[in-house]
Amino acid sequence: MKIIDLLNTGKITISMEVFPPKTSTAFDSVEKAVRGIAALHPTFVSCTYGAGGGTSEYTVKITKEVLDMGVPAMAHLTCISSDRDTIEQQIDRIREAGIENILALRGDIPQGFDVHAPHRFQHAIQLIHEIHALYPEACIGGACYPEKHPEAASKEEDILHIREKVDAGCNFLTTQMFFDNSIYYNYLYRLREAGVMVPVLAGIMPVTTRRQMERSIQLSGCIIPARFKAMVDMFGGNPGAMKQAGIIYATEQIVDLISNGIRHIHLYTMNKPEIAEAILRNISAITGIPAGSSD
Repeated sequence: MKIIDLLNTGKITISMEVFPPKTSTAFDSVEKAVRGIAALHPTFVSCTYGAGGGTSEYTVKITKEVLDMGVPAMAHLTCISSDRDTIEQQIDRIREAGIENILALRGDIPQGFDVHAPHRFQHAIQLIHEIHALYPEACIGGACYPEKHPEAASKEEDILHIREKVDAGCNFLTTQMFFDNSIYYNYLYRLREAGVMVPVLAGIMPVTTRRQMERSIQLSGCIIPARFKAMVDMFGGNPGAMKQAGIIYATEQIVDLISNGIRHIHLYTMNKPEIAEAILRNISAITGIPAGSSD
């Protein structure tokens, strides 16, 4: 099932991201978490490629397992750390596994890495063109930053690059996490003004520990609202309270988004099916999507 077809039904969609294990010894525990998330029957599940492609060997395997459970799935593919031959091989593996959806990403640049090395892609748009050439039937997703890509010189330049990706054949976009919905609304307005009309999934991360918040800031540079900081300051030292507060905060974000006409929510689950299940239960009457069970 192609994701763009699911997004075009007019229904509310709740998709979820999972990540493969970093090492073979962690595979069983990660597989259990992924199966728990797939058992919740989200609209689709996306599986990351790992920083620097480090977990890439597991991406197709995990994505295929989700498909075999009857849940639409998408494999991430990053290009900055792989040469063209490796990218071609990975696209072949994705196609042979029956995976119809690919999230095309440049990926984070490893420290000291030469981005201008021969036979490598420097930008996601080059990967999008390559996927179209080798696997034209694939549905292609792209990433976007409501608060501007960290490397973009301006918001205008950032929007221009998004428009270029869509014009190259990107079927939909998924945002980086954000914790202030007004940032998303403003970003969506600017995208539409620039002629970017594809679906834009709102990326929501339930933050359930203080460390998770600190890492989120470090990785994405996202703005942390005062009320979110107050929540972490108050409950960050109490794991049970912080977990509950994080679930409530994410739930409130989703309720506000849906109340304002946003139909597509993407949860960064951090491989925690119990967190995803709690959020689904909180919004089941609003979305019409049953919570299922991760047990």
